[in-house]
Amino acid sequence: MNRYGQRLVKAGMSPDEAAAKCDLFEQAARALPGTSTPDSLRAFFVPGRVEVLGKHTDYAGGRSLLCAVERGFCLVARARQDAQVHIVNARTHARCRMAMDPDLHPAARGWSNYPGVAVRRLARNFPSSTRGADLAFVSDLPAASGMSSSSAFIVAVFLALANINALAESAPYRREIHNLEDLAGYLGTVENGATFGKLAGDRGVGTFGGSEDHTAILCSRAGELRQYRFCPIRHERTVPLPEAFVLTIGVSGVIAMKTGTARVKYNRASLAAREILDLWNSAAGRADPTLEAAADHSPEAPDRIRAVLRAAADSALTARTLSDRFEQFLQESIRIIPAATDALAAGDMARFGALVDSSQQGAETLLGNQVPETIALARSARSLGAVAASAFGAGFGGSVWALVPSAIAEEFESRWAASYRNEFPDRENACFFPTRPGPPALRL
Repeated sequence: MNRYGQRLVKAGMSPDEAAAKCDLFEQAARALPGTSTPDSLRAFFVPGRVEVLGKHTDYAGGRSLLCAVERGFCLVARARQDAQVHIVNARTHARCRMAMDPDLHPAARGWSNYPGVAVRRLARNFPSSTRGADLAFVSDLPAASGMSSSSAFIVAVFLALANINALAESAPYRREIHNLEDLAGYLGTVENGATFGKLAGDRGVGTFGGSEDHTAILCSRAGELRQYRFCPIRHERTVPLPEAFVLTIGVSGVIAMKTGTARVKYNRASLAAREILDLWNSAAGRADPTLEAAADHSPEAPDRIRAVLRAAADSALTARTLSDRFEQFLQESIRIIPAATDALAAGDMARFGALVDSSQQGAETLLGNQVPETIALARSARSLGAVAASAFGAGFGGSVWALVPSAIAEEFESRWAASYRNEFPDRENACFFPTRPGPPALRL
């Protein structure tokens, strides 16, 4: 095991996964001309994440229960003397090139859009950053699986360029970004296009998401689930995942893309949350900054918001749509997540599983972001012995996590996969793998 694998083990990654990353770093290093080893390069590991709970809550100021996974991006970087950024996927050999330019127009389609957005925003917000880089990456995250591969890619490119340009020493950075939570909040705005403090926003990637993904990627700890509240980001609680359990991930094979019609569906949940808040603030004469703040400011607030939504005849969205969205948010953020964290901390796995079932039901019937494949995966996981199981991420495809006793994990995974493939034989890209909560993004 090379020194990168050793550092990952020290950070809490399981030895088998760390050994696999050694091979990926070697592969990435070979993709940069004139380099045969990663030892002379700057190397970064940036994981994907599991949203244990927190379906479409972060951008509305709500809660999430999160962890990183032990899969992600292995990226190596070599500084350039000019302002060009050259990026290669070491597995497919696909390449893109771009300049550190505040007016950069990355391709709207394809993977180059994500690093392009990061490069443009960095050039806009930190104009003293003029050194480009040669970057090579390999990812063992299933693409578009709901594990935040796009956010992880943005974070990886930003971290590499920030390191090369000593960004943390610049005045704009020191003024706005003081800790990892601040950095996660900023990178969330890089993706959604919003302004962060005095760091002006732009178009982003076109989705109206929040900073949950970036928080999990940057702030997770190996072996732990972390409860966060958002807008602004606040760490509320940490609970260890018992050693006797493992998360098994079932990737449905339904691509969870944030482009085209999928982006419209994804953004509809965000727009509904914004519409509810606007209607409430207008009717109540308030200026609550988030839906969480509106719903939690007094015991009577939820019923008062419900009354406002029942009268929302002139809304662009139907009153039923807004009411369902509000109930799902209220249940997920205010009721389910605190109670589920309590149950897990107390070792009450039956209670934890029942609360997760309620979250999944809310996603299916109120949020409306599930597809037959993710619904079937969650239900079959429970019937096969999972303590808890839920779809996660943006929805409309993606993955399901199942919490399983380690002693039966291998048998469970085999039976779960067989059940799914029997029901959905055309989902050839489906895959299944175990993970413990992994370490956050690291410079190795």
